[in-house]
Amino acid sequence: MASIEERLDKMEEIIKKPSFRQTKGKANEVNYWVFDYAPEYELIVRDRIKYLKDKNSKGINGYTLVVYDLYDLMIEHLQEKNFMEKCYQMEERRGILKVATAIQRSLKITDKENLIVTYIAERTPEHAVVFFTGVGKCYPLLQSSEVFNKILYNMPQTFAKVPMILFYPGTYTEQELIIFNKYHEDNYYRAFRLVR
Repeated sequence: MASIEERLDKMEEIIKKPSFRQTKGKANEVNYWVFDYAPEYELIVRDRIKYLKDKNSKGINGYTLVVYDLYDLMIEHLQEKNFMEKCYQMEERRGILKVATAIQRSLKITDKENLIVTYIAERTPEHAVVFFTGVGKCYPLLQSSEVFNKILYNMPQTFAKVPMILFYPGTYTEQELIIFNKYHEDNYYRAFRLVR
């Protein structure tokens, strides 16, 4: 089995290939991928993503690497709306699942005008490779099923060729996601596992 460093090296090789950025995903659908890793490698993965982002700051490989931390986007939205204190109070009174529902409603996760989708669509340049991070930090406020089914699959059709890679602290089997290798999310996802 390849080490995390070897898998990250292979991922870097793959995204540099023009053919990767010109193809579509599974069954000729959108170009979505999952890079899963053991949760204990979180800091190694974060460091590599930062390194790749810095290395590609000028788009020298024919694409622009764009990194969206879903947790940071969620917190930024809550701070702009002055909802942070309300979330703390709601968690004390009603529990974390009610907070998750309120946050998803505030972000319009199930709407056509999903605020995360809008944010990403407005800021992603042409010829980009998009990394999504922060999924573990979001759990359980924003779970992977919402990321796949309400964010990735609601991207405008113009993004069909933009490779989007979800960095996932857990196991992805192409049938289910197991966050932190502990909690099962039983859904089918139409994305390939990027590097085994």
